[in-house]
Amino acid sequence: MDVPGWVWVPTVAGIVALLVFDYVFHVRRAHVPTLREAAVWSALYVGIAVAFGVGVLVVGGTTMGAEYFAGYITEKALSVDNLFVFLVILHSFRVPREHQQKALLFGITFSLIARTGLIFVGSALINTFAWVFYLFGLILLITAGNTLKPRGGEPDEGENIAVRTARRLFHTSESYDGGRLYTERDGRRAMTPMLLVMVALAGTDVLFALDSIPAIFGLTQNVYLVFTAVAFSLLGLRQLYFLIDGLLDRLIYLAYGLAAILAFIGVRLILHALHENNLPFVNNGQPVEVAEITTGLSLTVIVSVLVVTVLASLFSHTGRAQTAIANARRHATAYLDSEYTADPAERERIFQCLVDEKVEIVKLGPKYKQMARDADGLLDLVEQAHARHDAAVARGEAPAARS
Repeated sequence: MDVPGWVWVPTVAGIVALLVFDYVFHVRRAHVPTLREAAVWSALYVGIAVAFGVGVLVVGGTTMGAEYFAGYITEKALSVDNLFVFLVILHSFRVPREHQQKALLFGITFSLIARTGLIFVGSALINTFAWVFYLFGLILLITAGNTLKPRGGEPDEGENIAVRTARRLFHTSESYDGGRLYTERDGRRAMTPMLLVMVALAGTDVLFALDSIPAIFGLTQNVYLVFTAVAFSLLGLRQLYFLIDGLLDRLIYLAYGLAAILAFIGVRLILHALHENNLPFVNNGQPVEVAEITTGLSLTVIVSVLVVTVLASLFSHTGRAQTAIANARRHATAYLDSEYTADPAERERIFQCLVDEKVEIVKLGPKYKQMARDADGLLDLVEQAHARHDAAVARGEAPAARS
């Protein structure tokens, strides 16, 4: 079903308006979002996406509605997995907590622009060359395998090729100047780490797009549905980051779920390619009579896999321990970094999180206490953070920690 231009115009205008609203009302004033703020805005953006999907269902019919929701859910799940890498980048660049929103929103905006270009390129390829479905299916099967590879701890994801090139070609500063992208150093104009982290986020997202765009084209070839599903999955991602950044390590089985979904969509694409086959060396260039997977079945599989993997992760004791250990390391490092935040309340929140994580590990039992002891350098970091906090309490700069 072709979507007329008069539908495209208000849709694009609405998406741009939401981005502008974020820039004007949320990012211009540097602050650390509260849990309530992040939850309210995350729910609002999800609500907008669902309401849009209901509208597609009513106006476009069951097939279009199912394709939109399948695409949106898949892209949202992939976005949550991508947040882990965003977390590593922000951590490796020591981005002050107050300014992380600005960096994330730039990354999301760049992502939307880049993916829009890839969507139209992908659509043109599909309309011109039927064999592209084979290529997209193969990409997804390879990606599914790569998704199962261990992350390898906390790699320096920030130092990608774009960042290294920027450091070589331009004068850069080592410290932040608020949320500014440029500053003056020794009488020269220099790029701040804030600009570099935006480059890192943008560069990394290009790699993410190479996985996500073939995935959604495996669910629908309607460009309007592809664009809106991708756009709505990205909108609200900034708020979602602050809502679940403490739970990202908890989703220990999410990678398995995403691998299963990507492999399923990859098989669906290859089956569709066989059904539309025109390659001369496959069945003499004639279509192959194979069963195709319906959109309804695809939506059911995607939702079922995500529900099972998320629930399994949340109820896993190993996941709880892994989350507490990873967050304790992160919070201890942030508390000891005097440049991480200038907000005393945020510093105290970080320390109380550290206290709560210690309690959580102890509650889980001896096996997981030993896991924390075996974590390289963790106990030393925690002890340093406690000593720093005790000194602040003695000086009257911080309240005593909860017991």
